[in-house]
Amino acid sequence: MKKASDIVKLARDTQKMTTKEWIAALFHQFIELKGDRYYADDQAIVGGIAFFDEQPVTIIGTQKGHDLASNMACNFGSPLPEGYRKAYRLMEQAEKFQRPIITFVNTAGAYCSSESESRGIGEAIAQNLVLMSQLTVPIITIIIGEGGSGGALALAMGNKVYMLEHSMYSVLSPEGFAAILWKDASKSAEAADMMKLTPDSLLDLNIIDGIFQETLGKAKRRLRPKEQVIEDVRSEIKQVLTFYEKLTPEEIKQDRQKRFRKY
Repeated sequence: MKKASDIVKLARDTQKMTTKEWIAALFHQFIELKGDRYYADDQAIVGGIAFFDEQPVTIIGTQKGHDLASNMACNFGSPLPEGYRKAYRLMEQAEKFQRPIITFVNTAGAYCSSESESRGIGEAIAQNLVLMSQLTVPIITIIIGEGGSGGALALAMGNKVYMLEHSMYSVLSPEGFAAILWKDASKSAEAADMMKLTPDSLLDLNIIDGIFQETLGKAKRRLRPKEQVIEDVRSEIKQVLTFYEKLTPEEIKQDRQKRFRKY
């Protein structure tokens, strides 16, 4: 079994599939929608509408790149306030037209800077959480890499929350945890073990609903073909959407609220 610190490294692998690549693999006729209608467009969050099979859905996700140039273009996946406000706008639109929402999370956290603070990053995250708690359409969240702090939670208040095998989900980074607890960020591996941030630990705690396996066998040393992982995700999304078709809008909202009240 891999150590928590190994999972952290794999979650941060720059060659992991990005949100845009997941969209291309799972959906068709994707139309990207940009801007928060207030300040600017934030490339750290990708969103729009598409078809899953024949069903229209809204897709929102944090975007990272594979190299320095592409990561700089999307701020290394750390959204600014306008990114979360864009997500808010798209979620309101999904509610209006009763489209299910599917979110992909891969962020170390919201962008921390005086610029971000001055434009209300805390409020933008909080507004998303309030909105997601009240939506009457189903929300499916998939953590595909890092899931860090409120920056991740702002897209992760789903009826169902899943993680890839090589992903992490935590209140802050192991380095930040170690720096606070021991004043020594070099103890991040020890912190990772304590934080219960791996998919297996979070599934045991009922924080998430399932794990998409990326490796084969008990030793988990061989990677599964990417196409198989994609098919697993596609199959689960289809089952979840079919299940929520049987519920009323109010039941869908209550289902999500009940899930998060457990914590």
